[in-house]
Amino acid sequence: MLAMAAVCAPASAAADGLPVGNVDAGPGGVASRTGELRYLALPAGPDTLALAIRRDGGQVQRSRHLRGRYAVPVVALDGTVDGLSADGRTLVLIRPRTGFPRSTTTFAVLDAREMRVREVVRLRGDFSYDAMSPDGGLVYLIQYTSRRDPTRYAVRAYDTHASRLLPDPIIDPRAFGEGMRGYPITRATSGRWAYTLYDGAGKHPFVHALDTRDLTAACIDLHALEGRTDLTALGLDVAPGGGELSVVDRRDRALAVIDAKTFEVSAPVAEDTGADGSVPPAIWLGGAGVVALSLCAVVLLTRRRRAVAAA
Repeated sequence: MLAMAAVCAPASAAADGLPVGNVDAGPGGVASRTGELRYLALPAGPDTLALAIRRDGGQVQRSRHLRGRYAVPVVALDGTVDGLSADGRTLVLIRPRTGFPRSTTTFAVLDAREMRVREVVRLRGDFSYDAMSPDGGLVYLIQYTSRRDPTRYAVRAYDTHASRLLPDPIIDPRAFGEGMRGYPITRATSGRWAYTLYDGAGKHPFVHALDTRDLTAACIDLHALEGRTDLTALGLDVAPGGGELSVVDRRDRALAVIDAKTFEVSAPVAEDTGADGSVPPAIWLGGAGVVALSLCAVVLLTRRRRAVAAA
C-alpha cells in the first residue's frame, strides 16, 4: 500500500509543488527542532533568497541567493511545512509548479548550517516533496504517474549521499498491491516517523505512517471515522515519548488512538458523565481529587461505625 498523494484538480500554481492550489508555507517558513531558527525562501525577482533567521528578534543568521524560484515544501492541506531534517543540517527547497503535470521536477539540497547548496536535483517526471530522514540522507517524494490523474502515484526516496533516486517505491509490506486515495489533511512527526492523516477520498480516512529512516511505511485504516463531515478540521497529536498517536477534533478530544508500535487502532477511553452531561468531580479533579474524596469516604465510614458502636 502506497502513501497517498493529494487528490485534487490540477492548479495553475502551487507554491510548494503539490498539485493543489492555495497551499503555501506562508511567511513563517520551517522552524528548526529547537525553534531557535526559521528558514525562509523569499522571491528575489526571478530568483530566490534563502534565509535562516532567529525566531527571537528576526536577525538574519545566514543567507543564500539561488538562481530560479524555490519554495519551502508544504506537505498537507492545513499548510504544514517540512523540508528541514531533524538534525538541523539539511534543508530542501522545491521549485514551484506552474501546472500539472510537469515534465521535470527540480529541488535544491542545502547545508542548513552554512546555507550552502550541496546539490540541485532535476528529476524527469512530476514529483512533490513528502518527508526527510532525520539525518537528511533520504528525501521522500511523491511521484505522480498519470498525466491526467494526480491520485495515481508512487512514493519514492532520493539518496542525497549517492545523488540518485532509489528504484523501488516505498510500500506497506503488509498490504502489497493495495491502493489508497485521499487528501493529505495534516501531518505530525515523532523521531524518524512522519504521520499523515488522509480523508480517504469518500471512503474511510487513514493515517500513513512513514518510517523515514528504514524506507518502509504502514497505512492505518480509521473505519470509525468514515462519514464524518469535519475531516479537514481534524488533527494529529503524538503522545510524549511517541508511543501513541491520536486523531483529535477541534477541541483536542481524541477520536481514535493508534499504538505507534503495533499500529492497532482503539477508541479513546470514554469519560463517565452525570445525568446532566457533566463530568463527576472524581474525574475532573484529577488524581488529587480522587485521593481527597477517598479519604473523606474513609473518615465518614469510620465515624459512622463509632457512632453505631457507642449506641
